[in-house]
Amino acid sequence: MGRLQRKKLASKKKDKKKNVDVTTSSHPKDNIVTEKAALVVGSSRTVKIKQTLPQKKPASWTRQDNNYLNKGLQFLREVKVELKKVVWPTRKQTLGSTLVVIILVMIIALFLGAVDIGLSSLARVFIR
Repeated sequence: MGRLQRKKLASKKKDKKKNVDVTTSSHPKDNIVTEKAALVVGSSRTVKIKQTLPQKKPASWTRQDNNYLNKGLQFLREVKVELKKVVWPTRKQTLGSTLVVIILVMIIALFLGAVDIGLSSLARVFIR
């Protein structure tokens, strides 16, 4: 199942950027600070963006548990998107389809019952 792709903003489509990631941390217990330098093609200006990444999760959470949780949440998001695309039948269409199915089931049941009775009586004739 493919990942959902988000639409790019018009401004991001026009500006082609080259991202360079630099990661620094002073101590393992501290938050990790990430700097991104974005160079806009055709321009001499450089924009620096600082992001603070969250600390590690408590010991009760493992990566595997978090991975399953993320996969489950992603699946539910995709289900929601697909359910928005569904064209549900009207009440009249549903009742009509249900009636056709019930009638066909009764016809097939009668046919199989008749064949069963016929074969049973034929088997009794050969056994005697």
